[in-house]
Amino acid sequence: MLKVALHDVKFYAYHGFYPEEQVLGGKYLVDVEVIFNPKKVDDELSNTVNYEVLFSILSTEMQQPRKLLETLVQEMIDQLKNKFPFLEKITISLKKLNPPLPGEVGYSLVEITWIKEA
Repeated sequence: MLKVALHDVKFYAYHGFYPEEQVLGGKYLVDVEVIFNPKKVDDELSNTVNYEVLFSILSTEMQQPRKLLETLVQEMIDQLKNKFPFLEKITISLKKLNPPLPGEVGYSLVEITWIKEA
């Protein structure tokens, strides 16, 4: 198995249940890890997952405002499954930094792991 990952990918986006979150926006950190069995390990980009493509998918989805982070993360996973059907496992965690709560909170987190059924 081979793992390709991006960690602490930073975005400013407009997600949230409350209207002010959708207007003011906020800071987010995304981690994505994909695991697969490569045909072979060599210097050919076509035999792996290009992390530029991973970044592009994350970036595109982060630009689409959503009320719930769960929906956003699931859409990211769906896009990765479509782009790379050979993936065996995908884990994405999304941190909303300083969420609008009545106390000091560093971040809220939504994480989804998808595992291909045998």
